[in-house]
Amino acid sequence: MAASPSDDAVRNGAPTASSVINFLSLCQNLKTTKRTGWLRKGVKNPESIADHMYRMSLMALIAPDVPGFDRNKCIKLAIVHDMAEAIVGDITPTDGVSKKEKTYLEKTALDEMCEVLGGGPAGKEIIELWMEYESNFSLEAKFVKDLDKVEMILQAFEYEDGQGKNLEEFFRSTAGKFQTETGKAWATEIVSRRRKSFNITDRPGK
Repeated sequence: MAASPSDDAVRNGAPTASSVINFLSLCQNLKTTKRTGWLRKGVKNPESIADHMYRMSLMALIAPDVPGFDRNKCIKLAIVHDMAEAIVGDITPTDGVSKKEKTYLEKTALDEMCEVLGGGPAGKEIIELWMEYESNFSLEAKFVKDLDKVEMILQAFEYEDGQGKNLEEFFRSTAGKFQTETGKAWATEIVSRRRKSFNITDRPGK
């Protein structure tokens, strides 16, 4: 009797249907967990973790070509970079957790999620992508780190414009920290639009 395509997939290390659904059910938390920074600033109906990751993925998709730049990897990094927050939530420095502790908690959570997925190539790829992002070593990791900040300040500007909030601290926290030319250009455009909208002449943000 010939093996079915699904049998071949399982033998080749692909996750089973059961493990996929268990994993995706965990990822549901990314859709329902609101981003901590916005909650602390009293933003109404703030974005979820998944909202943030989705727009970052779109940014990677439409980014200009750069020699040696792997667009597909950037999209994957954007999808994976906050995945551990499905278990640990959105940890920020104001939670009193050090960078080292945050990394440990998130790596442990990601290992748990990949165990749910059944291990194998899919789980291994997720962990490797997350580790690459955390290392900030590759061109792709640096770019997606920039996208993380660009998406945040764009969202901050939108909340300021739509809800009358003052979210200056988010612009201050990212000023001068962009690592790529595209990241710098996009951030500069957002800051420029914000200054024109609110007639700002003396607030930093570039």
